[in-house]
Amino acid sequence: MKFSAFNSATIIIICACFIMCKPQSMQKINHSDEDANQLINESSPYLLQHAYNPVDWYPWGEEALEKAKKEDKLIIISIGYAACHWCHVMEHESFEDSIVAKVMNDNFISIKVDREERPDVDDVYMTAAQLVNGRGGWPLNAIALPDGRPIFAGTYYPKEDWMNILNQIAKVKAEDPDKLISSAEKITEGIKSTGVIEVNTNKIDFDQDKLSDIISRTLSAYDTKYGGRLGAPKFPMPNSYEFLMKYHWHTDDKAALKTVITGLDNMAKGGIYDQLGGGFARYSVDEFWLVPHFEKMLYDNGQLVSVYAQAYQITKNPLYKNTIEQTLEFIKRELTSPEGGFYSSLDADSEGKEGKFYVWSEMEIDSLIANDRDAKIFKTHYDVSKNGNWEHTNILNVKKTIEEIAKQEKLSTEKVQASINQSKTKLMKHRDGRVRPGLDDKVLTSWNALMITGYLDAYTALGHQEYLSAAIRNAQFIIDNQIENDGRIYRNYKNGKASINGFLDDYALTINAMIKLYQATFDIKWIDQANTLSDYCTAHFFNPDTKMYDYTSDLDPPLIAKKAEYADNVIPSSNSAMARSLFMLGTLTYNKEYTEIAQQMLNNMIPQLEDNSYLSFYSNWYQLLLDQIKPPYEIAIIGKDAQQLRYDLSKNYLANGLLLGSQGEENMQLLKEKNQEDQTTIYVCQNKACKLPVTEVDKALELIIP
Repeated sequence: MKFSAFNSATIIIICACFIMCKPQSMQKINHSDEDANQLINESSPYLLQHAYNPVDWYPWGEEALEKAKKEDKLIIISIGYAACHWCHVMEHESFEDSIVAKVMNDNFISIKVDREERPDVDDVYMTAAQLVNGRGGWPLNAIALPDGRPIFAGTYYPKEDWMNILNQIAKVKAEDPDKLISSAEKITEGIKSTGVIEVNTNKIDFDQDKLSDIISRTLSAYDTKYGGRLGAPKFPMPNSYEFLMKYHWHTDDKAALKTVITGLDNMAKGGIYDQLGGGFARYSVDEFWLVPHFEKMLYDNGQLVSVYAQAYQITKNPLYKNTIEQTLEFIKRELTSPEGGFYSSLDADSEGKEGKFYVWSEMEIDSLIANDRDAKIFKTHYDVSKNGNWEHTNILNVKKTIEEIAKQEKLSTEKVQASINQSKTKLMKHRDGRVRPGLDDKVLTSWNALMITGYLDAYTALGHQEYLSAAIRNAQFIIDNQIENDGRIYRNYKNGKASINGFLDDYALTINAMIKLYQATFDIKWIDQANTLSDYCTAHFFNPDTKMYDYTSDLDPPLIAKKAEYADNVIPSSNSAMARSLFMLGTLTYNKEYTEIAQQMLNNMIPQLEDNSYLSFYSNWYQLLLDQIKPPYEIAIIGKDAQQLRYDLSKNYLANGLLLGSQGEENMQLLKEKNQEDQTTIYVCQNKACKLPVTEVDKALELIIP
């Protein structure tokens, strides 16, 4: 077996193969605690889903690993998450089957892992799957030696195939164990060699022309008709759109903005967006954004709210405003805890069937909308037909616009819109009575930080005070429940308890959220919190050999390989997020150490940025690169009307501006000696040099906008 260095960004991982057979009913049976395995005391909804399997599951931890060593048994490491459809399929087909369970229990120690709680474990064995099979996904099923070194890794397997794999490996273990050790050594070496980044001691040599050449090349991979990357499946990849808007702002590149608008328009009108209840599904299985993989993830919706908010600032498109408002209504209604934390996800399945909660038959719609004309308008607008647009049923998506229907029906657009709104209310009331998809109610720090940022971007764009209140409430919840006084973060919160030492993304994204909170409020406590987290993170995660940050802290028990995350994906990589957070914080606070660390991290990535053909792999790094090519403006607002001017200024899209201010007190270095009595003043500065102060927002914008 021979492995070459592997770049984890080369494959966007999806929840395993959606071309396979549909599951049978997954009705759960009531059990007594005597039937439970070792997962019964866990808090993860995904682990608890497996607590009554006949498989003798253990959670990841020393108990299971020590048991494997003591009994000299191989380990099965099965990784998934609560909203994963094919994880449920494999559970039903194999892990609920007593014959399969006997083979697993007799020959292996079986460990269940929630990938959202333990992304570090997932990363190690996902890399193994990529090395062994050339692809990855969830459920992820690895088989390893008692010390954790993998000998095999793959994704979903039907029962017969899974049994064959187990029996073959058990046979080799009994007859030729050295063969397994040899395989484990090669795979482990492959895992350790992947994604290696070398320290770059050269000065950053990257101008706008070179960046433009790369962007022009990467845009050729985008679908000019439907948006997103060419082909299927399609993931939203929000950070790519965020970068393209920033790039357009700097360069006036029309193709970049058109790529954003095409994607956002089609997603907002497609089946990937819940046309009744708001919110986005994780991805579309087709190129049209019609058929979603119906699970709804907090991290997607937090980032997409940010993207639509920024796009609204640029275009003022009412579709984007509506999408933001509906999505945040969904978050408030279905993914917000009473204490102010944000839950993780909604399942793709209900009643054992994928998407059942969201789809409609024509007959059902006709019965709910009594007026024939209203029914016709609704069905025309949302692509509803007798035969359906997906598996003999209908996924609501916008097929004809309000204006087209108004012309066809000889009605005003206001009457058509009123008819559709009335029909949506009826259908939503009916849908609320259906069996709901399962809720994963754990609160993850990094994902909550993305949602805080989403709320803040929506507040900036639309001015709704409730959005700022929701962001502040959640940030305080995170501080009160998941952050220690010294800056140590816990990743998970469930049932009143914080657990699992935080990973780099928990710090990087939370620091970013705190910086955003400061810019939205001018409350210095958020900068203080960002500084505390940054200092702690640098002390425990920074690797002086690579000049980058490891994914796990120096306090965590080591896995078989020390991993770091460099390539951006559906969520920006933890290193790119940390670098951008340090650069922003260092710029605002004049902390040269932070900005120099960020610049060195970016410099280390220059070879990857130069040799990139797919924007989403490094879109967050490109945002930081733009900040080096075009240093950001530090926009200081000081005086009694600072909050009002901040609000008026931030309604505009400012890709290159960092806001700071106060109503008189000089609590940041850049604010010193700038307070003028009886006057609120705006200072536009760059690299610590300020232009002449102004008192009007329009005048400030003239100094900022290229």
